Amino acid sequence: MRVGNASGFYGDRHSAVREMLTGGPLDVLTGDYLAELTMLILGRDRLKDPARGYAKTFLRQLEECLGEAVDRGVRIVTNAGGLHPAGLATAVRELAGKLGLDGVRVAHVEGDDLGPRHPDALTAHAYLGGTGIAEALRAGADVVVTGRVTDAALVTGPAAAHFGWGPHDHDRIAGAVVAGHLLECGTQATGGNYAFFTEHEPAALLRPGFPLAEIHDDGSCVITKHDGTGGVVDVGTLTAQLLYETSGARYPGPDVTTRLDTVRLTQESPDRVRVHGVRGEPPPPTLKAGLTRVGGHRNEVVFVLTGLDIEAKAALARAQIEDALDRADSRPGEVCWELARTDRDDADTEETASALLRLVVRDPDPEAVGRPLTGAAVELALGSYPGFHVTAPPGKGTPYGVFEAVYVPAADVPHVVVLHDGRRLDIPAPGTTLDLTDVPPPPLPEPLPYDRDRVRRAPLGLIAGARSGDKGGDANVGVWVRTDDAWRWLAHELTVERFRELIPESRGLDVTRHLLPGLRALNFVVEGVLGAGVASQARFDPQAKALGEWLRSRHVDLPEELL
Repeated sequence: MRVGNASGFYGDRHSAVREMLTGGPLDVLTGDYLAELTMLILGRDRLKDPARGYAKTFLRQLEECLGEAVDRGVRIVTNAGGLHPAGLATAVRELAGKLGLDGVRVAHVEGDDLGPRHPDALTAHAYLGGTGIAEALRAGADVVVTGRVTDAALVTGPAAAHFGWGPHDHDRIAGAVVAGHLLECGTQATGGNYAFFTEHEPAALLRPGFPLAEIHDDGSCVITKHDGTGGVVDVGTLTAQLLYETSGARYPGPDVTTRLDTVRLTQESPDRVRVHGVRGEPPPPTLKAGLTRVGGHRNEVVFVLTGLDIEAKAALARAQIEDALDRADSRPGEVCWELARTDRDDADTEETASALLRLVVRDPDPEAVGRPLTGAAVELALGSYPGFHVTAPPGKGTPYGVFEAVYVPAADVPHVVVLHDGRRLDIPAPGTTLDLTDVPPPPLPEPLPYDRDRVRRAPLGLIAGARSGDKGGDANVGVWVRTDDAWRWLAHELTVERFRELIPESRGLDVTRHLLPGLRALNFVVEGVLGAGVASQARFDPQAKALGEWLRSRHVDLPEELL
């Protein structure tokens, strides 16, 4: 079966649904709209209107393309239901009637909402698996809307329904999990955000096509894209996506624990990569659940420091603001300063002669981050360092969210499918489970013998790719190389200690290194580097999207024979 993807996040390319439906043959079209930050956004939408809480853009896309999907016999599976899948399912039925498509059968999956158990949370949702989606499709649904499911469930559900897989087909389901993980972020699998993008023609990456998986009954697949679309599908682009937001060899999910150390990628032809060898194990007895809360209020101001005496200018501005905050009726509970030396000597533009001094304040009380900061910053306009100005006028404080992951027994979470005819089917929890444990580290390859006098001090990224991302307050950085010799060097060179040297921000934090020899890759998990998660917005790069690129830019001693 051919499963395509048309959305990697809430706000992805609007035309992708039509492009995927008209670009070539498909059996199922999926769309992933949810992320940790998205749940917070939808939660705030729901506070304003209880009838909201789903991805509204999906309805607009469907209005343009539902008839096309019906004509082509393509089923649609999406988690755009967010916090209110029943509401979105009703809206889709109403849309179908408006379009004269009265025969469209719409089902939805619910049970993930754990809000009553966590009344202090803005949102609380368990990650369900793909079994409910499979049952909806087996019952004849044309459109399946879910709330919080794992991203891969959008693919495992259709695959299980199509091939008749049962809950004990762990290897097959694990293969579909890998396919789902490769599709879930859309064009990241087809050359988007790719470390070695300069090796491809710029025109090829101008508008990458969205990916699709040709899934086989044994769980293997071929990842490709519609003919004539932009982008690139190769072993490198898929290795990068496999490492994205994962950690060790065992990748747990509601339906199966996937062994990422068994994945093999083979380039079959241009833009066609075979994914095979994937093994699976019973899922853990618990489900992950994500909780979001309003953590407080924040504000920020960015001072521009131009020309000479940058450090002294920063020190003066900081001392003046700190003094003003100390004298305020309510000083913010958290005050963070960061000086970014973006300036250059003898610069030929004012912008390149300037550095940025960023101040972020946070406090539970919105008043503490409002007037005390804005007043202090504005009042410095004529009485601070020479050339004083800011990137934007400081405004009122805004609320920020925090994310927390908890684990609940799978048997305690209802998993319900509401079919197009109103029937409700209860989906049982997996009968066989396996507690999650770490896989023993695989043996290191033999060290690369090389002449220590024949090395070049150069960026790690000359030979290594990387991709990084966020999971709550943690970040992962996947690093891979493309030759066996480079792997022999990397596995011994890039230890946890070396990682901490290259990424000083990780010093003092727990860092775990996982080896994936089949991908010639290392995966580092840095715990707590993102504080309370992306929505708290404390870090310069709050989702750690560029942490891997920072690592690649760091200089190391590279053996000449690898260059």
